[in-house]
Amino acid sequence: MRTTTRRAVLGAGLATVAGGLLTACSDASPKAAPTPSYVEPDGKEVAAAETRRRATGPVREVRLTAARTELDLGGRKVTSWAYGDALPGKEVRVTAGDTLALRLANHLPQATSLHWHGLALRNDMDGVPGVTQRPIAPGAAFDYRFAVTHPGTYWFHPHSGVQQDRGLYAPLIVEDPKEPLKYDKEWVVVLDDWVDGVEGSTPDGVMAELAKGMSHDTSHDMSHDMGGMHHMSMASASPSASSEGPSRMLMGATSPVLGGDAGDVAYPYYLVNGRTPDAPETFTARPGDRIRIRFVNAGGDTAFRVALGGHRMTVTHTDGFPVRPVETDALLLGMGERYDVLVTAGDGVFPLTALAEGKRRTALALLRTGGGAAPGADVRPEELGRTPLTADRLRADDAVALPYRRPDRTLTFELTGSMAKYDWAINGRRYSSSERYPVKAGERVRLAFVNRTGMWHPMHLHGHTFALPGGGPRKDTVIVLPGKRVEVDFDADNPGVWMLHCHNVYHGESGMMTLLGYRR
Repeated sequence: MRTTTRRAVLGAGLATVAGGLLTACSDASPKAAPTPSYVEPDGKEVAAAETRRRATGPVREVRLTAARTELDLGGRKVTSWAYGDALPGKEVRVTAGDTLALRLANHLPQATSLHWHGLALRNDMDGVPGVTQRPIAPGAAFDYRFAVTHPGTYWFHPHSGVQQDRGLYAPLIVEDPKEPLKYDKEWVVVLDDWVDGVEGSTPDGVMAELAKGMSHDTSHDMSHDMGGMHHMSMASASPSASSEGPSRMLMGATSPVLGGDAGDVAYPYYLVNGRTPDAPETFTARPGDRIRIRFVNAGGDTAFRVALGGHRMTVTHTDGFPVRPVETDALLLGMGERYDVLVTAGDGVFPLTALAEGKRRTALALLRTGGGAAPGADVRPEELGRTPLTADRLRADDAVALPYRRPDRTLTFELTGSMAKYDWAINGRRYSSSERYPVKAGERVRLAFVNRTGMWHPMHLHGHTFALPGGGPRKDTVIVLPGKRVEVDFDADNPGVWMLHCHNVYHGESGMMTLLGYRR
């Protein structure tokens, strides 16, 4: 088996580019324009930042294999790609201060990678092929090794094409050695939408069909697709997008909470911890137990509204960072978002229901603390009908609140595109690995997202956390509703080249991605 080493990850030309974007080149004439110099993903600045993280714990060694396998979704078996033979993949659990050393062996027919969603880690371990590492070829392996310094709920998945919308994902839990919360049990809940292997459908087939756009409807301008258009989404039988398999169409699905169209793809299944509602996972506890639930939305195209029947949830964290506790009946999670909650278990059997927002379908798991019949697969607890809590209603815990500071740099990202052409982009430009939006170490950077489309977008920044306005929570993924502007701030304290993208797998892959680059 071939192994890709860290020093061999980047080819010539990947770490530097001929020019920057926006402020990097706006005042330069062709005659006098300097070539911007950016920090390389494996450069000395990155190594110095890793040293400052001061790993104090042991080295946790993990072996992971990505391979084609058969998965049981609860009586329904499908062939997919996964980490092992279970869905989600086996949880990785470490303690803040540890060093994680994970070898990923690629037994897939395609090149792959592994991205550590939400972690502020060294740049050359971030797992973005063509940017921070070479793709891991079939039959090869890659050694990821980095200090893990901040506790929280995270997860990992590929950053290669639409592979995440298969079974290639698993939770990463970083425990706090000084855990302030008191609870009796912990339940990790991973939400997903599923199409792979169902009647021949694949995510590559979905992407190929979506990429055709709605050629019969060209009346929607890229920058002004503000709704009023029905979405049509299909999954074909094969990556070649032939018409042999079933089409998966989502027509006119909207959500008032999301401000417009709910998504592109009508998935045949929605899952909690890899199980369909007909064969749900059952979590057991005792009446009165205090349970910490860690929610992860690993979906490709679906926001989930979650509620636990007969219970109120106390939100304690979002995207790994603590917030001032807030009680709620329901939560809304966009793709890539995580929430931690505490509940005190009642006596009986209770549905944990995840509504695919705007898609009228649900996923299900059960909490059992006593006797009684389990609710049916289509149960919808009354808590699910109440207004779900969203991140803008939360405030950061004082210990992690970002201190006020006027931004040194503001970068504006217009989210553009439409279903008509399926030309999702940032500032009208589809992703290119040769482009950078420049920042400098030590700056307070403001990211202004302006959504010019008729769809919502969960925007995710690699390698950092940002703060929502007015003392809002620390996060790495934020929902930007149609026609809205959202500003977030972060401190540029982790040098390298970092991806910023929509965490709708199909929007990102079609072009709604870009890069931030630290200037030397």
